[in-house]
Amino acid sequence: MTYQSAWMSPELSAFRDQFRRFLKADLAPQAEGWRRAKMVDRDAWRALGGMGALLPSVPETYGGGDGTFAFEAAVIEDIATIVPEMATGVSVHSAIVAHYILNYGSHEQKLRWLPKMASGEFVGAVAMTEPGAGSDLQAVRTSAKKVGNSYVLNGQKTFITNGIAADLVIVVARTGEPGAKGLSLLVVETEECEGFRRGRSLDKIGLHASDTAELFFEDAIVPPENLLGGEEGQGFVQLMQQLPQERLALALASVAAMESAIAVTVDYAKQRKAFGKPIIEFQNSAFKLAERKTEATIARVFVDHCVMQLIAGELDTVTASMAKYWCSDKQAETADECLQLHGGYGYMEEYPIARMFVDARIQKIYGGANEIMKVIIARSL
Repeated sequence: MTYQSAWMSPELSAFRDQFRRFLKADLAPQAEGWRRAKMVDRDAWRALGGMGALLPSVPETYGGGDGTFAFEAAVIEDIATIVPEMATGVSVHSAIVAHYILNYGSHEQKLRWLPKMASGEFVGAVAMTEPGAGSDLQAVRTSAKKVGNSYVLNGQKTFITNGIAADLVIVVARTGEPGAKGLSLLVVETEECEGFRRGRSLDKIGLHASDTAELFFEDAIVPPENLLGGEEGQGFVQLMQQLPQERLALALASVAAMESAIAVTVDYAKQRKAFGKPIIEFQNSAFKLAERKTEATIARVFVDHCVMQLIAGELDTVTASMAKYWCSDKQAETADECLQLHGGYGYMEEYPIARMFVDARIQKIYGGANEIMKVIIARSL
């Protein structure tokens, strides 16, 4: 079956051909070293910037690729397929952080930060989660109080993707009353911020090349011009408006990971023999792969529909939550089934399916736990 996403175009297809060759030749060979170092090196970020793969859906005025979200989707899919070690960090940087600045930043803020993010000179992160606040953003305790002509930021963030590498961190902080109305988004420039420090690079069961950190703010000084949106108390609304794109980005990565897991397993099943014949000739193996291929195709078509909705400005929170929850669940199930078909070899880290298995688990947690996605969907019934 030949299927092409409705959002593909000749221009995007030509870009992807070149981009995939670049990923395979220049970045994929470095992946093992990044996993050992627990982060992607800065040269790789700059190389992506040079390819036009960072901020592809940001206007050219601000250094971006001037494309639609289709270009963002293509980059996410290709990185998740060829260099999965970079997928989470790049998605946070390009599809999330850059779009907070693009949608809520002033013209001066956009000119100040986005071109450096597009080139890979700056790496972006967003700091929402705290030790006592995950999916419940209204429970955020990090505070930003106006003292003189500056904000004084105090609090702790954890599980922050790109936290070690980040030059810019969008911090969710409380500037006012308890609850949603008291939240604001402040951009912290890490090199210049007095009172900011990074904690340890966290040890995770998967995503070993994606640097994940604790961040601390101890009377950190942030200039008032770093507030996104021009006025306090807009943070929760800004977060809610951007979450559909974030969750679609996660769903895109899930579909790419599903397709990759199936591809490597089909290849393995055709080569591996048991009882004198390739294991793909056993009905159980063939049926399991047929089931997973079907589900991956359903996921692909649904996510493509969501991409088209987002491009048209019509993707709603409920549909994005469906995509994030269902695709990430199916990614984890697919990785598990495919590892099983590898037998004992699937448990060896040298096999890609083993990394796919452990990397898949977080997809059901970050970007809003899947249980929260179901709450959102249930409320719409």
